[in-house]
Amino acid sequence: MSKKEFHFLVCVNNEGYKASLEVGKLYRVIPDDEAAKHGYVRVIDESGEDYAYSADRFFGIDVPQELEKALLAVSTE
Repeated sequence: MSKKEFHFLVCVNNEGYKASLEVGKLYRVIPDDEAAKHGYVRVIDESGEDYAYSADRFFGIDVPQELEKALLAVSTE
């Protein structure tokens, strides 16, 4: 994953975490500078809690601003 900050990531590898991550699913990023220093990203996974996973399990995507606002509003309910 690049250094660009993404608000949402798509899981591309759930090996070892099949109950926690779904390949192809969009996950909301929780900013965590300490995790990023070590090559991890913090996302809200299938448990509904935020956990750090290796960044190489995800692909960052840009979403249109309107969609991002809608997704952020839904994910904080």
